[in-house]
Amino acid sequence: MNNVGFIGVGYMGYGIAKNILTKNNNLFVIANKNRKPIEKIVSKGAKEVKTLEEFREKQLNVLVKCVTNTPIAKEIATKLSKILDKTTLIIDITTHNKTGSIETEKIYRSSNINYVECPVMGGPAQAEEGILGGIVGATDNNFKLAEPYLRLFCKNYFHFGSVGMGAKSKLLNNFLTLGNAALINHMTIAAKKFGLDLQKFFDVAKLGSGNSAALNRIFDALLKNDLTGFKFTAINSVKDLSYIQDLLKEFPEAEKIAEDNKNYFQKAVDDGYGENFISELIAKK
Repeated sequence: MNNVGFIGVGYMGYGIAKNILTKNNNLFVIANKNRKPIEKIVSKGAKEVKTLEEFREKQLNVLVKCVTNTPIAKEIATKLSKILDKTTLIIDITTHNKTGSIETEKIYRSSNINYVECPVMGGPAQAEEGILGGIVGATDNNFKLAEPYLRLFCKNYFHFGSVGMGAKSKLLNNFLTLGNAALINHMTIAAKKFGLDLQKFFDVAKLGSGNSAALNRIFDALLKNDLTGFKFTAINSVKDLSYIQDLLKEFPEAEKIAEDNKNYFQKAVDDGYGENFISELIAKK
């Protein structure tokens, strides 16, 4: 059995952590603000540590991080680099800005700790099913070291090259995903305003080239009066689209699209809906 540490047991992290735990590994987790997923994963057999320093005692083979943004990931890296043994592999699932994973790796490398970036595609449901798509940036050797762990929660994973390439690929994928989700929200609000039959509208939309995982995720739930089909918050959408804007500065037309989508989610945040899921914004005025 491998000893695996996990930081960031939240919406996405819980499913990833659950798959690691149920596939014959010792799992050690640490809480942040939301204790509900921590208590849930502990009830399934994970062990909670109270401080980062306690990870040192657990002889970790790997530590997985799934945190909110680059500044938090770098802050944790600065602490962990002084705590962890150099035999511990870091797998970082954080969605970084365009240079965040490179900067984070540099912190770990100063202590000879191996680092792999692996942001993922998919939502909490896919995380629990263990069918996420992994987007890997790493040296060839570190990629090989990470593969047995990536298989625990990814259906497929793709090595894009050195650290930093994974972040760029993830941001471009999120450019598509968040833009698509925003369009679906706008479309749905208009369809409701016009009094269209949403079931028929969805059935027609699925037949066209606008069919997508986002469309199905939102409408499958919406037609059951459930607005939580797309479990990604408005405030996280603003964060990612800010990163995407920065990435796309050389492409002004694309950057403008990212800015327009960011402004849509920013208004939701400003109106007090920052912690609402994207699909819940359909019902907001």
